[in-house]
Amino acid sequence: MNIRLYNARILTLANGFEIERGEVHVKGSLISYVGEEKENRENWDREINCMDNLLMPGFKNAHTHSGMTFLRSFADDMPLLDWLHQQVFPMEAKLNADDIYHLSKLAIMEYLTSGITANFDMYLTPDTIAQASVDCGFRTVMTSGLNDFTQSVELMDEWYRKYNRYHELISFQIGFHAEYTTSRELLEGVADLAGKYQAPVYTHNSESLSEVEGCMERNHMTPTAYLNQFGMFRYGGGGYHCVHMTEEDLQIFQEHGMSVITNPGSNAKLASGTAPIKRILDLGINLAIGTDGPASNNCLDMFREMFLTTGLAKLRENDASVVDANQVLYAATVGGAKAMGLKDCDTLEEGKLADLILIDLNQPNMQPINNITKNIVYSGSKQNIKLTMVNGKVLYEDGEFHIGVEAQEVYDKVRQITESKK
Repeated sequence: MNIRLYNARILTLANGFEIERGEVHVKGSLISYVGEEKENRENWDREINCMDNLLMPGFKNAHTHSGMTFLRSFADDMPLLDWLHQQVFPMEAKLNADDIYHLSKLAIMEYLTSGITANFDMYLTPDTIAQASVDCGFRTVMTSGLNDFTQSVELMDEWYRKYNRYHELISFQIGFHAEYTTSRELLEGVADLAGKYQAPVYTHNSESLSEVEGCMERNHMTPTAYLNQFGMFRYGGGGYHCVHMTEEDLQIFQEHGMSVITNPGSNAKLASGTAPIKRILDLGINLAIGTDGPASNNCLDMFREMFLTTGLAKLRENDASVVDANQVLYAATVGGAKAMGLKDCDTLEEGKLADLILIDLNQPNMQPINNITKNIVYSGSKQNIKLTMVNGKVLYEDGEFHIGVEAQEVYDKVRQITESKK
């Protein structure tokens, strides 16, 4: 489908945060033009008048567990490890692959309402996760949640080969759940696999103080240092959360070109702490933002995560000037794309994939227009997402979903799944 989006303000994020007026052309899955408005001589399948609203790259949710939608508000107000071992793991054991297919669709719908055009999903059944994304037209990068209780290095090897040539919307990265759930033997196998494919590795890292203290007791090293000794990060990768990081840990991230994927909503709700965002940025470490899963957050909302990323950093440092809103907006878009290996849908440029959003500026929370990018981070919300496009297709527009299934059908199916597991 060929689409012309005109009469728009445009934030490409290709060259800073300058906003220009013009139009964007989409042909098939690719952006074919970004620039000043010009005389229209083409036959378009659709022309969208943006009404002076803002076109920009879609947000990248760089850490999610989509299938956990059935646990939203199920086990709240509990300490992290009690929540995980007493509630989450026992309930997840009741899920089957078909359940996760439908539960993932619900998450995708919420991503779209928040302007999220791709997610980095760590969950149990990549076959049905991938199918849900393809059926909805959504872009998903998957990674393994390998640990001592589920999956194997051999299976991850198979998934890596399969899902990196499965569909244009799907890719797969090497990963494992966490140091504290994964034996040394498995970790060595993961490191060997990363070497085999010269691939990055992703894992939960230093989320809670007890996690770090436990690793220190077992291994006399922090999780980052312990994993690094296996050559785990020779080809980069990333850590989810990274709340309790030492200077040595951050130097390892910097040395290996790794990404920190912060999840401030989940970390605040589970009282895990606040990541050292200022130091991460000062060291030039790539920062990305994730919502984490809907059981621990419980909201899959990039606007809330952006505000918390900067707000909590200011509180941590006791300095209102640190972690500028523009740095956070970059992390939520380009930084996320870099962390996820999505080099072709990070900015709005000719030849890039058409993963973009239209932000409604004609809402009370966006007026007056003094500084649009700061408004997005400090006062923006889901209500401002007017349109979400993935791979050249409009999947969400003016409150309506275009994902091949009616919203109520998804809601009803998820409710049935949830009730059957209690």
